[in-house]
Amino acid sequence: MRTHELIEALAADARPVPPAAPPRWLALAAAAGAAIALVLVLAWLKPRPDLSEAARGGFFWVKAAYTAALGLAGFWATERLARPGVSARTAALVAIVVVAAFEILAMLQFAPMDPSARLGALRGASWQVCTRNIVVLAVPMTLICLWVVRQLAPTRPMLAGFGAGAFSGAVAATVYGLHCTEATFVFVGVWYTLGVAASGLIGALIGRFALRW
Repeated sequence: MRTHELIEALAADARPVPPAAPPRWLALAAAAGAAIALVLVLAWLKPRPDLSEAARGGFFWVKAAYTAALGLAGFWATERLARPGVSARTAALVAIVVVAAFEILAMLQFAPMDPSARLGALRGASWQVCTRNIVVLAVPMTLICLWVVRQLAPTRPMLAGFGAGAFSGAVAATVYGLHCTEATFVFVGVWYTLGVAASGLIGALIGRFALRW
């Protein structure tokens, strides 16, 4: 069989991916990843003991809204980066704006603090494990998302991998809020954001090889 005949034979079986498929697959990946992260929180980290009381407070939901907004931006970016020739600049800009807005709130809270209170606000009681925990919770969803993206047609493996990892990190960070008792903008703005970014970097490193054609 000649080369052009082989290509034609392979192309004959090709079927276009429905436009709604990538978002649906990524939504399913997010649901699976969130479920796994929730199981890990329940079995490993344990929910915070005052969860019901915290859920009646404002900052619990502010924290969740921040990570959920990053998750939506990550979802949008990943869905676009999974397809050839589609720009994810707007999604990236949304993520940058969300982070910048939250960091401004953090500085507005942090700047007036007494110098002796600033270190406690930044570190809280869990700064040494927060970022690590988010990354660990994000790993299963990152792998699922990379598998989904691989089924599509990413032409920018590292960027697509970063999007998948950051998306997973944001979902994991949202679930992690069920365990975390920290309640300052600066803590969340630093350690949660680092957890999302670190998950993105892990996704980019894996995607560099796993998403190659």
